[in-house]
Amino acid sequence: YPDQFWVNPFGVSFRHVKVADLICVDSAGRVVRGRHPVNPSAFVIHSKIHELHPEATAAAHGHTAHSRALGALGLLLAPIDQESAAFYGRQVLYEEYEGPSVSLEQGEDIARRLGDNRAILLRHHGLITVGGSLDEAVHWFFTYDSCAQVQLLARAAGTPKELTHAQAMAAGAGFGDAQLGWFSFQLLWDEIVSEQPDLLDE
Repeated sequence: YPDQFWVNPFGVSFRHVKVADLICVDSAGRVVRGRHPVNPSAFVIHSKIHELHPEATAAAHGHTAHSRALGALGLLLAPIDQESAAFYGRQVLYEEYEGPSVSLEQGEDIARRLGDNRAILLRHHGLITVGGSLDEAVHWFFTYDSCAQVQLLARAAGTPKELTHAQAMAAGAGFGDAQLGWFSFQLLWDEIVSEQPDLLDE
């Protein structure tokens, strides 16, 4: 069903959401499966990303402290290590802000600005990453946020030395590989289901 997608529901904490809480939403914003309401902001952003980027099987979005801090500075990830090189030339900063994203027009603008990148940092808002699989999209999300933390720490301590273009391209070819992104998430998944055995409860 290319006109439908699964998303976290409105009113359930990220820390407590289970598979049974997920809702399936159609292109008009109607909940077609699940018992919770849809978050309007989640709908307008995710629906337009899936509509305009059918190759993006999944999109991960959140308001983490490190990505918000980086966005507040108006900065994207610099290639200061091999992990951050996964986003070298594959990220964009979205600087427009009109309050919470509740209009389809703003969702479409965000999706268009994403282009063929794997990450878009929304200034004053948060981070979105996409991937050809759910696993890949989530891996990029966690990786981006940890790289943002490293960059902020490095800038607080001094002036980070960036990789050269050739070095960043070489590192990005390895650490930015989609299959590696998928595989790396499998390790995280094992940790998650071990620590949260009720995650898959229905």
